Amino acid sequence: MKVILNSDIEHLGNVGDIIEVKSGYARNYLFPKKLALCLSKHNLDITKIKKSKIQKKLELEKMSAIEQKQKLEEIKLTFEKKSGEKGILFGSVGVSDIEKKLKDIGIDVDRKRYHMEEPIKKVGNYTCKLRLFDGIEAELKIEVKAEGEEELDKK
Repeated sequence: MKVILNSDIEHLGNVGDIIEVKSGYARNYLFPKKLALCLSKHNLDITKIKKSKIQKKLELEKMSAIEQKQKLEEIKLTFEKKSGEKGILFGSVGVSDIEKKLKDIGIDVDRKRYHMEEPIKKVGNYTCKLRLFDGIEAELKIEVKAEGEEELDKK
């Protein structure tokens, strides 16, 4: 059975794609959840209009993601944490800490967009990747200092 996808479905296709599926899958899953429409001229016309609106929306989101990337790459976040003699932190700097610091600055990024392999556990300079949009990644610079480090440098 040929159907027109009404929304993006992983492993099947994107909005407006015409795909071949088994009739039971279409009747029992795709149609009740309004994920697909039966293939007809009327439904094709409706989908074309919907697809053009979605593409305009995606272009706007992409432009805002590019602007946000530029802002994020100019910022360098600094954290002061208690640490031991070898620069190992008591605790760590994780996604929640970075998210909170960015919110204090006035930049709001969804928590799911942050990608760190593991929390920061040592003093030093790091980068955190943020996937803002499909194909657009920002690298946020992070510096972790030992608490009271500046006071020691001045003496």
